[in-house]
Amino acid sequence: MPKIKVLLVDDNSKFLQLAKNILSSDKDIAVIGEAMDGKEAISKVKELKPDIVLMDVRMPGMNGLTATSSIKQIMPEVQVLIVTIYDSDEYKEAAMSSGASGFIVKKDLQNELIPKIKESFELQ
Repeated sequence: MPKIKVLLVDDNSKFLQLAKNILSSDKDIAVIGEAMDGKEAISKVKELKPDIVLMDVRMPGMNGLTATSSIKQIMPEVQVLIVTIYDSDEYKEAAMSSGASGFIVKKDLQNELIPKIKESFELQ
């Protein structure tokens, strides 16, 4: 099976490092790039053509929900997983309305990240 190509998008460098550390433990997943805001994420999606984008909600400039909508218009086959510290139905609904294929609360990252990425990859 080819590796699942993941783009990480978050304005917090500690979170990016944590996500990379978790994902490096799985031989089927490759982190192919990082972005610090929504606008950069859109540019990186066009350039790198990831399978999955791990997208924070709140970032300076363009937020993750707006970026997700744009990414889904440009490349509908790319799956976006929203990652946030906010565990609320309002955020989950907004994430799904923007075109995201999943939602992960950052406190659950260790247990949910790899399974959610693989689940989203199967949706392609």
